[in-house]
Amino acid sequence: MPLTDAPAFLRRLFDAAIASAQPALCIPPHLPDPASVRGRLVVIGAGKASAAMAQAVEQHWPGPLTGLVVTRYGYSVPCEHIEIIEAAHPVPDEAGLRAAERLLAFVGGLTADDVVLCLISGGGSALLPLPLAGVTLADKQAINRALLASGATITEMNCVRRHLSAIKGGRLAAACHPARVLTLLISDVPGDDPIDIASGPTVADPTTCADALDIVRRYGIELPAAAREVLDSGRGESVKPGDPRLAGIETRIVAAPQQALEAAAAVAREAGVTAHILGDAIEGEARDVGKVLAGLALQVARQGQPFAAPCVLLSGGETTVTVRGTGRGGRNVECLLSMGIALGGHPRIHALAGDTDGVDGQEEIAGAVWQPGTLARAWALGLRPKDRLADNDGHGFFEALGDQVITGPTLTNVNDFRAIFIGR
Repeated sequence: MPLTDAPAFLRRLFDAAIASAQPALCIPPHLPDPASVRGRLVVIGAGKASAAMAQAVEQHWPGPLTGLVVTRYGYSVPCEHIEIIEAAHPVPDEAGLRAAERLLAFVGGLTADDVVLCLISGGGSALLPLPLAGVTLADKQAINRALLASGATITEMNCVRRHLSAIKGGRLAAACHPARVLTLLISDVPGDDPIDIASGPTVADPTTCADALDIVRRYGIELPAAAREVLDSGRGESVKPGDPRLAGIETRIVAAPQQALEAAAAVAREAGVTAHILGDAIEGEARDVGKVLAGLALQVARQGQPFAAPCVLLSGGETTVTVRGTGRGGRNVECLLSMGIALGGHPRIHALAGDTDGVDGQEEIAGAVWQPGTLARAWALGLRPKDRLADNDGHGFFEALGDQVITGPTLTNVNDFRAIFIGR
């Protein structure tokens, strides 16, 4: 493949990963058997993909239904029978609080003949910010900002969130009892554990308030007094495995990062390029992951080990950023910038890193591309790549170069996507 085509080739891989996780494709095969629904079908949900998931349900369900889901601002799609509410992500707002209250009320009074179809995707945690009594929305916002800046993993962040919530950690499913609950999940977390997808509103939670306190101490997070009381007293304990209210729960993952990487690999093979999937659950500091990926790419380019060029290296997961500077983030562009600095302008290596939901950090930017001439172009513009990295300003760096990847709302979310092309 000519090197001049490499950026377009990488973008095709990214688009294929996103397309593979579209709700219109992955929801219909998992709908319940209409004959098994003796009462009402009630559709609820939360996440960046939840509105598109709801639309797919409406288009393929043969009978009556009613529903309410909450999604990120800008991610709504038209539905006839399911109400779509928009709220803020990643820092929750009043609209999300009211939506969570309505969602709990919406599932009240169900019977054993009713079926609740719960549609959950990444982003659902921030979109359902209903705190336990005594904890305010302002408290939740402050805690969320602190967690996002701390370098904590998504598993650790969600553990804290669950134990301050009136709806997460199985509480939403408990509120649906005695109805049967089928949860369809689009996974955006390393390992695809349902308890970590939107903080597990419909699954049992084996973690405890003590676990949440350990995480808070580990990262030096200052908790508001009310939140501290909830954890110290144990009042925030979530719904545990074996709770009879969750006996009728069924949970299915309908799309996940591995599937997205496999879809990208298939497109690469069609183009005659060997694809290697390094992993779908890579975690760690974004800048550290970037250095490791650069080292592997250089080994392939220089030594032909462990893979022969030309090839593309694919990976996913969720890196973290410990915020030290005042830049605009986010984790994918930070990983890419760190990787590019370590590559040192190698003439045969191109890369793309982006978030499959179209939003990297708090910017409406999916990610960026790296080319062999990126460093030289940056220096010519007076940009200092290492200074931008130290300031957590990946978005500012790639914007100045015109190398951002912009998708708009993708209506899905299977986490980070990285592709490194090593030419012959």
